[in-house]
Amino acid sequence: MTAISTTSSYEQNRHAWNEQVRAGNRWTQPFAPEVIERARHGDWSVVLTPVKPVPAAWFGALNGQAVLGLASGGGQQCPIFAAAGARVTSFDASDEQLEQDRRVAERDGLPLRTQQGDMRDLSAFGDATFDLVFNPCSTCFVEQVEPVWREVARVLRPGGALLTGFINPWVFMFDTAAFERGELKPTNKLPVREERNGMLQFSHSFDAQLGAQLRAGLMITDMFEDSWPEWSALHEVTPQFIATRAIKRETP
Repeated sequence: MTAISTTSSYEQNRHAWNEQVRAGNRWTQPFAPEVIERARHGDWSVVLTPVKPVPAAWFGALNGQAVLGLASGGGQQCPIFAAAGARVTSFDASDEQLEQDRRVAERDGLPLRTQQGDMRDLSAFGDATFDLVFNPCSTCFVEQVEPVWREVARVLRPGGALLTGFINPWVFMFDTAAFERGELKPTNKLPVREERNGMLQFSHSFDAQLGAQLRAGLMITDMFEDSWPEWSALHEVTPQFIATRAIKRETP
């Protein structure tokens, strides 16, 4: 297991997400106490992509399971899993996002561990530590996604599941402003590195997002597509987001 050194993009995005918490970004706003209370009684749902809830069947029984919320800080999904009975660790680059999780855990009496770091380097955790890794749409913030899947496969127990969401790479090809003027105009050659709202974002091919999961020893068992109309008008052409469920193979 080799640690990956901190990169400039990592530091920039860490600080940018800290600023997003202070600005009140919707993905940084903790769930209310009544939402957590319903989750204690089995009434809950979460998202990997902006709109569509993750199918309940993707999780199985959470009670007693070891769950890693990967780049999943913000006081939303991880507290829900803890309220549902899971043993949860929230791992995120943003100090402020992790603080949101800690605030909810303290407010609602939830056992929840937090760990700050780069999602490409999970050396803080041993092999075969987790039953479930939950990774809402965030791999666009790392330059190489393949190391993420290798680390996920390492920390998952055989038969454990990775649930992840990612941006459809074609989204990065088009000029959104041109589309809103009635033009479908590809302006960027993939892969794309760009800055949005102070964050560095990176497109990743289907080979990197899907093929690299398979090569890491994960077997994709299901998927769905999702759109987020308020993000851009490109949803009128095709879904902007994809979510997958994969399990770690029992044997390599």
